[in-house]
Amino acid sequence: QVHLVESGGGLVQAGGSLRLSCAASGRTTSGWTMGWFRQAPGKDREFVGAITGSGSTYYADSMKGRFTLSRDNAKNTVYLQMNSLKPEDTAVYHCAADNRATPQTMEIMLPVDLEAWGQGTLVTVSS
Repeated sequence: QVHLVESGGGLVQAGGSLRLSCAASGRTTSGWTMGWFRQAPGKDREFVGAITGSGSTYYADSMKGRFTLSRDNAKNTVYLQMNSLKPEDTAVYHCAADNRATPQTMEIMLPVDLEAWGQGTLVTVSS
């Protein structure tokens, strides 16, 4: 069973940057698709993007340009670099992993359908 732990969230001013990390344990996820979702208070869960084991990335249209995914398979870790942050980016960011999904199918999957889902890290962007 894969366990995911996110880190790197915090308080940042608008226009700033943060890099989130998601460390996987329990087994290697080098061949798995890993991704990020976010959920703002009072809003629905939103897909951010996902990355394949070989490093191909896919982003939700609204996330393109400011967010960048990367991974280090040797460390079993995926990263989300977030630049030019806006107050509307305030949310809990969750990491996800699945060994069957493509990045495109991960976008429409529910947490219960994914092999692993992290507890999340809070990102707060002040204006």
